[in-house]
Amino acid sequence: MIANSSTTIRFLLASRQCELNSLRYLLQRGELVGKISQLVHMLQRERGTSNMFLCAGEGQFADELSLRERDVAQAQAPLLAQLDTLESQIATSPQASRLFSHVASVIYALSLLPALRQQIRQRKLPLPQAMSFFNDIIRHLLSLVFELTDTAAEPDISRALIAMFSFMQGKEFAGQERAIAAAAFAAGQFSEETRLKLLDLIEHQERCFATFADFADEQHRLRWQQVQTDSQFERLRRIACTGREGFAADSGLRWFALATQRIDAMKQEEDTLAETLMAHCRARIAAAEQASHQQQADIESLMPQPEEEESRYSVFIDNHGWLESGGVRPQLGRSLLTLVQQQSRRLQALDTELAALRETLNERKQIERAKSLLMQHRQLSEEEAYKTLRSMAMNQNKKLVEIAGAMLAVADVFPLLPRE
Repeated sequence: MIANSSTTIRFLLASRQCELNSLRYLLQRGELVGKISQLVHMLQRERGTSNMFLCAGEGQFADELSLRERDVAQAQAPLLAQLDTLESQIATSPQASRLFSHVASVIYALSLLPALRQQIRQRKLPLPQAMSFFNDIIRHLLSLVFELTDTAAEPDISRALIAMFSFMQGKEFAGQERAIAAAAFAAGQFSEETRLKLLDLIEHQERCFATFADFADEQHRLRWQQVQTDSQFERLRRIACTGREGFAADSGLRWFALATQRIDAMKQEEDTLAETLMAHCRARIAAAEQASHQQQADIESLMPQPEEEESRYSVFIDNHGWLESGGVRPQLGRSLLTLVQQQSRRLQALDTELAALRETLNERKQIERAKSLLMQHRQLSEEEAYKTLRSMAMNQNKKLVEIAGAMLAVADVFPLLPRE
């Protein structure tokens, strides 16, 4: 057998360059997630203010609504600008098709905002339907974050993305809790349906924040643990969840203010998660660049001098299945063998670490896809779809992901029937 050292070197360097390109792409995705986070926060504010506007008397909250719309526009512009450049950056990526599909859903959902706002201002849209529209827009944005998270190929960065996505999802459930309870306080009563919705939203929050704690670093876990929920907020939450009556007339405004304070504290934590994510990306790029330069220097020091014969040499297989060299420059062959082994072991370690993260993500993805199927074919809300999956899992004594997987396995053969 004959080994071509120049080809070996070329592919070693190409492997390093691919890593660098992937890390730079991850940095762009991190920036995109940060912009999505900002837009989601502003949409959550507008949703809450819209609820208060629809529940309040004529003329109330109109000015606040205008401010919220302006904030959303300011957050939307940089996100759309970055999405415009996405096609040219990743069109050849294997994951581009799914990602572009999510981007299309986001852009379409955002295009509906002007008509939605006009109906809200004219009070032509019932409050539940208005909230549902905002929920759908935010859901599409979070789905895009999940897709960006799913394609990360660096363990530390993937963990940071999962932690941030889980936190963003928990914050969204907190936003829905704020909006639903604010409307019920304004109406002066909590129906059994509203009470159960609030209990479900609290459970969803706890589940998301538990996933966040599993993937976040120690610093962010401690920061989140130190965020204390206001005692007045907890008291109003108990009133809402127990359906107690006799609360003060201004309870709705106080609830909205306290819930907003809590969500703003979440946004601060979310911002630090985004900063950590970007710091991870930049640190890994710097380390990869340094390693690439060092590898280049090591290879150059091994290359034969001009007067030496072109390094082509016979090889045999050692006890580990690796090619060993002999011939004109055996030290070059042995050194290249060491570089190849080191790079292979490092990439294998990364793959092993990523496999565990992928398993968690795939479970989440299966559950989300099963929810989407139920929402599409049975016209369920996201909350109703999740409750349906959970009920099926409990009835069959199986895990939620097992029910989701079974549903997806037969979805193409036996389409889900619409609910009667």
